[in-house]
Amino acid sequence: MPPAVPPADLLIRRATEGDLGAINAIYNREVREGVATWELDEWPAERRLEWFREHDDASPVFVAESGGAVIGFTYLSTYRGRRGYQYTRENTIMVDTPYQRLGIGRLLLGRAIEAGRALGMRSIVAWITSSNTGSVELHRAFGYTVAGEEVETGRKFGEWHSAVEMQLLLDRPAVP
Repeated sequence: MPPAVPPADLLIRRATEGDLGAINAIYNREVREGVATWELDEWPAERRLEWFREHDDASPVFVAESGGAVIGFTYLSTYRGRRGYQYTRENTIMVDTPYQRLGIGRLLLGRAIEAGRALGMRSIVAWITSSNTGSVELHRAFGYTVAGEEVETGRKFGEWHSAVEMQLLLDRPAVP
């Protein structure tokens, strides 16, 4: 069996407002069917637009596009909203179901890490549902290590879920 590879025309680029419908569709499918987010309510378009406008150059959003369609996304978020965390970002990655396990998440995570370095970040963290071993292993392959675990802090689909916090230390930023 040949290795699963991303589509030949795959493009990773900065997201635009025109991508928000596709981003929201991918996210809301995960709300309905998965545990990559513990959100229980689908996001309306207005909330997604507000979210996007909060993600500026210091917290970028990227999409994976193939055949003119957005098939995945990643973004960096400010961490905990306090200035003392200004050199840390949290990464999130989601890939549409038919395109999972093709290396797209790997390309998206690589782009998020690259953006974190360009921003002068010291650390990128990821909160991952413990049962999502694919995502845990993907982050581990990029050098993330387990920083902690929250046991049964989330409840979805009638089950308790735990989360693992993973962290990647980047080159030290030039601190003013």
